[in-house]
Amino acid sequence: MNPTRYQKLQQILNQRQPDLTVLAENVKKPHNLSAILRTCDAVGVFEAHAVNPTGGVPTYSSVAQGSQKWVPLRIHADIESAIACLQERNFTLYAAHLSPNQIDYRQIDYTQPTAIVLGTEKFGVSDETASLVDHHIRIPMVGMVQSLNVSVAAATIVFEAMRQRQAAGYYDSCRLDQDTYRQVLFEWSYPEVAERYRKLGKPYPPLNEVGDIVREMA
Repeated sequence: MNPTRYQKLQQILNQRQPDLTVLAENVKKPHNLSAILRTCDAVGVFEAHAVNPTGGVPTYSSVAQGSQKWVPLRIHADIESAIACLQERNFTLYAAHLSPNQIDYRQIDYTQPTAIVLGTEKFGVSDETASLVDHHIRIPMVGMVQSLNVSVAAATIVFEAMRQRQAAGYYDSCRLDQDTYRQVLFEWSYPEVAERYRKLGKPYPPLNEVGDIVREMA
C-alpha cells in the first residue's frame, strides 16, 4: 500500500456523511445515474439508494469516473420499502416535486438526517412517492423551463446540504462508527483481498498506521 494513497483514502472516509443520502426513483439513463453518484462522492455521501422496478438499475456510464467504487448504491425492490428503510433510520425525506406545499430547497435544515428523493427524467417522482415523503422541495427558477435535469437538480440540492454541514463542522471529524470505518477502509485499500475474505466468511485482518496488512491468512 502506498502511504500517500492510504492517507488520501482515510481523509476521504473521515468526511463521509452517513446521514445524508439520495434516493433515485426509476432514473433509467446511465448518464444521469452516474452523474448523481459522482455528485454524491463529491459532497461526501456515504451511501446512495435507488429504485427501478421496471428494468433494473442502468449500467454506469463513463460520467461516473469510478464514483460507484466509493459510493455504494443500495437497490430497493420498490419505493415503499426504500422509504421505510430510510425512515427507520430517522431520515427525513424531501422529494423534488412541484406541489402547493413545496418548500424552497434553501430553507431546509440539511444538518439533520436527510434523504433527497429524485424521480424520472421526464415526470419526476411518482404520485405514490409524493404521498409518502415528508416534504416537497423546489429549486426556484426564473426562465421558461420549470425543471432541471435530474442530475443537475441533485447537485444543486446536495451542494447546499454540504454548505450547511461544512458550516456546522460536520466534515471536521469522522462521523462513521469504528467497525464501519475499518471495514470500508480495508475494502477501499484492498478490494481483491476483501472479496477473498468475504467468500471465506472471515473477518478482515487489521491494517497498520501506513495501511499495510498486519497479518493475513495462510
